[in-house]
Amino acid sequence: MNSNQSGTLYIVATPIGNLGDMVPRAIETLQSVSAIACEDTRHSKKLLDHFRIDKPLVAYHDHSDKTSSYKILKRLASGQDIALISDAGTPLISDPGYRLVLAAREQGFAVVPIPGACAAIAALSVAGLPTDKFRFIGFLPAKSSQRIKSFEQLKGVDETMVFYEAPHRILECLKDAIAVFGGAHIGFIAREITKTFETYLYGTLAELLVKVETDSNQQRGEIVLVLGASEITTTATSVDDERLLRLLLTELPAAKAAALAAKITGGDKKQFYQMALAQKG
Repeated sequence: MNSNQSGTLYIVATPIGNLGDMVPRAIETLQSVSAIACEDTRHSKKLLDHFRIDKPLVAYHDHSDKTSSYKILKRLASGQDIALISDAGTPLISDPGYRLVLAAREQGFAVVPIPGACAAIAALSVAGLPTDKFRFIGFLPAKSSQRIKSFEQLKGVDETMVFYEAPHRILECLKDAIAVFGGAHIGFIAREITKTFETYLYGTLAELLVKVETDSNQQRGEIVLVLGASEITTTATSVDDERLLRLLLTELPAAKAAALAAKITGGDKKQFYQMALAQKG
C-alpha cells in the first residue's frame, strides 16, 4: 500500500448463516486491509477467527459518537485500507454504514463493494413473486398501530414488498397485514435462510398466519416477509370462510379454530364455531 495516497473503504458482505457462503474475495480483502470496522467486535471476531483473519477491529455504528467515524476517516487519509462489515449479510441493508460511506465519499476516498450474501435478495429470489420491481422496506414499526399505518401507505403499490421482521412480532405483523391487504393477499416467509432450520412458506396471508400460529418453530429466528403487489392475490376476491376453517381444524380444536378464523376474516366467532361443529360432525 502506498502511503502517499488515500486508503480505500471496502464494504464487505459476510454470510447470513452458512459460513460456506463467504466469498473468496471477501476473505482476501479482510486479510489485506489495515483494520476492520464492525457493529459488534465480539460477534465479528468469531467469524474472523474461523477464517484465520487477524486484524484490528474498530467498533462502528451509525448512531455512535462521531469519534469512531473520525478515527476511520483519519486512517483512510493516512493511506490505510479499511473494511466495513455488519453482523451478517451486506452492510447498510438495514444495518449501519450509511453515514460512514457518505462521509468517505464527501472526503474523496474510494468506496468499493465486495458483494455477497443479503437476506432480502435471497428471500426474493425464491419467493415466486415478481422481481422486476420490488420495494425493500426493512424493519416495520414495533407498535401495531404504526405498523398498520405503514401497511396502509403501501396499499396500492405495484411492486413486490420485502420486509425484515423480528420473530416475536411475526404473528401480530401477519394479522396487521391481513387487516390492511386482506387474507387472500399472497405472501412468502423465509426463515433462518442458509441456517440449519431454514424454512420457506408460500400462500395467502390467511394461510401463512395459520402455519405460523400452529407451529411455534415459525416464530423463531431471522425472518424475511415478502408481500406481493396489491394486485397479486388468489383468484378469489376474499378468503373462503369454509376453506379457511377446514384448514384451521386440521391443527386446532373447534373453539380455537373458530376464534382465529373470526380474527382473520373479521367474521362472527359464534357463527364460525357453529360451522366448526358442523364440519367436525
